[in-house]
Amino acid sequence: MTTEAYIYDAIRTPRGKGKQGGGLYEVKPVDLVVNLLDAMKARHDLDTSKVEDMLLATGEPINEQGMDIAKVALVYADWSDATTGAQLHRYCAGALDAVNLAAAKVKAGFEDLVLAGGVESMSRLGIGASGSASGDPWVAFHSYSISQGIGADLLASLDGVTREDVDRYAAQSQARAASARDNGHFKSIVPVKDMNGVTVLGHDELIRETSMEALAKLNPSFKMFGDFGHVDLAKFKYPQVENIDYIHTPGNSSGIVDGASLVLVGSEQAGKEQDLTPRARVVSVALVGTEPTIMLTGPVPAAEKALKKAGLTMDDIDLFELNEAFASVVLRFQRELNVPDEKLNVNGGAIAMGHPIGATGGMILGTLLDELERRNLKRGMACMCAGGGIGIATIIERV
Repeated sequence: MTTEAYIYDAIRTPRGKGKQGGGLYEVKPVDLVVNLLDAMKARHDLDTSKVEDMLLATGEPINEQGMDIAKVALVYADWSDATTGAQLHRYCAGALDAVNLAAAKVKAGFEDLVLAGGVESMSRLGIGASGSASGDPWVAFHSYSISQGIGADLLASLDGVTREDVDRYAAQSQARAASARDNGHFKSIVPVKDMNGVTVLGHDELIRETSMEALAKLNPSFKMFGDFGHVDLAKFKYPQVENIDYIHTPGNSSGIVDGASLVLVGSEQAGKEQDLTPRARVVSVALVGTEPTIMLTGPVPAAEKALKKAGLTMDDIDLFELNEAFASVVLRFQRELNVPDEKLNVNGGAIAMGHPIGATGGMILGTLLDELERRNLKRGMACMCAGGGIGIATIIERV
């Protein structure tokens, strides 16, 4: 008999603007994690010796986020020496992959109680701080490796998506996020506090009022990559595309932010021993690889694979949380899977709140679970694209 993997809690920090002067700029990545470890322990009066492992993702495993930050954070937080930790990297999909791996370990019976999530301080480390194997020009040319932003513009050009289309979606994301914030729907947020217990940041910092008119005035973000030859590489791979229009801007792409997330996954027996109440069970997970130059098409086949493994259809899913890496990614997902507007990213997403690379997967899973509970609905799917053509999906069901 297969052991069920239950989600006992899902928490996150607020998202702080990922630049000098942002709300979390002076907070070290390890302290973002420790804030959540302290909160998880206090919320459930956890015997930390019973938590066997912590899988922690980050997009830049270097300097302050390097050398297995998971285990460093556990020691720094005075958790039991029995709890071990590992750092993992799957581009943007890292934290959701960590949750899926934790669920797999529990379902296999290898471990009974596991923490999973991620952390990213984009203000302190920046994008690309850890370098890349594809940074070698020879490797990049022969693998048709281009900027994700050019990939998003390429995706839009292939789909006939216009600047107005992506700006309209972005305006909706901002409006939904502001409404969710104002109405207290983000229950999973744990304020970040300093060593004296003073709150450093208690809310998502990037949400802002906007309009179609304001969005239309923003300049494209990725033209410089086109000028450096990324468009030429894209056209080698997609010769049917005559022109790639630069339609993605800071207003309709995911924001650069700092933050961390943690999800507590365990077996039924472990929950009983720790007096934990399960909030949901992990129904199925999926990981796929798709064409790596455009790299952003993975969410659709990942969703389809997760549904097939669970024996479910799209109609069985009550809410979808798809990471808003770029607006064109969401529009492709919505169109190809015929997802109703009222089921998709109902509280906004990364366009409004930001995408702290390694941490986002745990964040959207917590948002999904919060909203399923608030609406008294049954099933939800969290889904993401990631570099290299990776797609990932997780289906959860309330219990």
